[in-house]
Amino acid sequence: MRDTALVRGHLPDENPGFVGRRTELGRISAALAEHRLVTVTGVGGVGKTRLALRSAHRAAERFPDGAWWTDLTPLDGDRLLVALVADSVDLADHTPGMASTALCRRLAEDRLLLVLDSCEHLAGPCARLVADLLAAAPGLTVLATSRRPLGVDGERIVALDPLPPAGRDALELLRRAAGEDFPAAGPAGEICVRLEGIPLALELAAAQIRLQGAEAVRDQLGTRLDTPPGARFDLLAHPERVWPSRHQTLRAAIGWSHELCAPLERLLWARLSVFRGPFDLASAIAVCSGGPLTPATLPEALDGLVRSSVVRPPDGAGRHRMLDTIRAYGATWLERTGETGTVADRHAAHFRGLARRADTEWLGARQLRWYRSVDAQHTDLRTALDRLLRTDPDAALDLVGSVAFAWSCRGRLREARDGLEQALLLSGSRGRARARALWALGVTLVLQGEFGPAQDVSERCAREARYTEYDEALEEERPEGLPEGRREARSEARCGERPDDPYAGAGRPRPGDLTLDAAALAGLLALTTGRPMAAFVVVDHVLDAVSGGPADSAARLRCGLVRVFALTGLGRLDEARERALALRALCEELDEHWTRTALEYQLALTGLLEGRPAAAAGHARAMLEGTRRLGASLGVALGLDVLATALAAAGDGERAADVSGTGEAYWRSTGQPRRGLPGLRALREKYTDTARATIGEPAYEEIFLRALTGLPQDGLDRALRGSPQG
Repeated sequence: MRDTALVRGHLPDENPGFVGRRTELGRISAALAEHRLVTVTGVGGVGKTRLALRSAHRAAERFPDGAWWTDLTPLDGDRLLVALVADSVDLADHTPGMASTALCRRLAEDRLLLVLDSCEHLAGPCARLVADLLAAAPGLTVLATSRRPLGVDGERIVALDPLPPAGRDALELLRRAAGEDFPAAGPAGEICVRLEGIPLALELAAAQIRLQGAEAVRDQLGTRLDTPPGARFDLLAHPERVWPSRHQTLRAAIGWSHELCAPLERLLWARLSVFRGPFDLASAIAVCSGGPLTPATLPEALDGLVRSSVVRPPDGAGRHRMLDTIRAYGATWLERTGETGTVADRHAAHFRGLARRADTEWLGARQLRWYRSVDAQHTDLRTALDRLLRTDPDAALDLVGSVAFAWSCRGRLREARDGLEQALLLSGSRGRARARALWALGVTLVLQGEFGPAQDVSERCAREARYTEYDEALEEERPEGLPEGRREARSEARCGERPDDPYAGAGRPRPGDLTLDAAALAGLLALTTGRPMAAFVVVDHVLDAVSGGPADSAARLRCGLVRVFALTGLGRLDEARERALALRALCEELDEHWTRTALEYQLALTGLLEGRPAAAAGHARAMLEGTRRLGASLGVALGLDVLATALAAAGDGERAADVSGTGEAYWRSTGQPRRGLPGLRALREKYTDTARATIGEPAYEEIFLRALTGLPQDGLDRALRGSPQG
């Protein structure tokens, strides 16, 4: 997972096999200097992405706020376009309202380069978004790649042709890809000419050269390309209405590579096309097995596709990927075999299962691993969710309810809210899945500051939890199940009617995890709206009614956390600290990260309230370490605020100004003004004034602005080391 601590720009590493393109690089560089939107156009496989990446790396130093990369290939539709772009510029948008508004505000005062790669399948939505961003952000420059222009006013188009077929660059690319030093005259040169210098076609040919030799490849290509176009492989579908003649060569080259694959490799190629993001061997086996492709035969078939350059070799985490053009080819074959729906359903079921395991194992030593896994497989989780929303809304509700809390912790609030609201609307399912989804939606709304809607969802969550747990207890007691008509009455009550429940009262079962989470949500909402007594009452009442200890479930631990914060807000500091230390020790024993990080924040706040700024600073730094591991921008912003307050309270005005400036940068990355518990806001204002007075207003402002405009990750590193700016 990419470290989500804010940096000035994020570009992927360049491909070491980049060859030539000196003229095109010069044209793009000149265009970026004079135009705010530059679009590199060309057919698939011609090298648009590599050229844009090389151009962005070369131009990055000209943009004070960096160069940022957005890969649009994972998107199937424009619903999450803005969310993906926002995430790519490290805007962990926590605001409600129109998504583009926060993105425009994030970029309004910056001078940066935004690269949008592979816009062709979203050309219209991309054009509208780019127009809005350019209008709102005068310092923004956009570099796009697309098979056709976006059509935005002021767009500068750089058309990319294949490498000169008889030139040295095409031959050099083939040499590097094949790992052989071919002479210019001979089979390798003929291959370059026959493949018309198209980079992707040359890479596919290089893979076969490694297996068969250059002469055999030349002869096979001759047979393939000399046949009439109608006799060549002609299945690869793309949005262009008219195919350029040179693209017929790429289509033939891909078809030739397909024919050279073993039957099981061709079948796997087709089935792998269902993955929109990187995939590992275990996921490939789970989704693509069936018929002759078994868990025993699939790894060998996958190795064959890697040798043929159809699938990229595994990265450091063991994850493969396919280029979009290759994936589209496989998808066309999958459709011809009639397996598209079947494999898509297996894909959705696999990622639903992954989501459920992540939720089940959230508490304990595997939490951080699952948290990172959910983040790394985000694209395919979204793909699975979109599939289930169309085919099985009840399963969609289960999937999104399992991962939405992790998405919200990661800052993907808009995606969490969008998925939850859609699933809740489309699904008629009642019970555990609905209660869990309502809880996750309530947390998301609280983090967005939507307290009115959060209150409504909190009440619905409590009602659903209460009825679900009571029905489950009743079914256990009565083998014949609920009385006739009982379920219908409960369903009406869940839809908003107040129930006249003859079974309520002394006979009700003890609350379970659903009720505990509903109470934790109600307590969180009360805390953030300045009502610590209400928070304490609701969670204390539920915790007193359950048996067992806080380690028995994640829901109990969350309720215990809310109670600690409520005690702090009520001024019962000794009790709050004692409970917090006990819970923290338990989290350390369990190797639980999320709650432990929140407890460090509470202990820092308690230290400030007790007049122990050094202790508060230590807890704040521990919190920052935890939030950085979790990639939680909001948590980093909150931690920097409490650390800056502790430093100011200790009389260290210079470091307080430095940390506060870094904190402001992180707050801006969330798209909202500074927030936090009411008690901390008052302390921060008090001690900030003290720090300003101690070192003088001009000195404070200079240090603050230097941190705000510098590299925020550098500022975070300084805060964690306890060292001031150099």
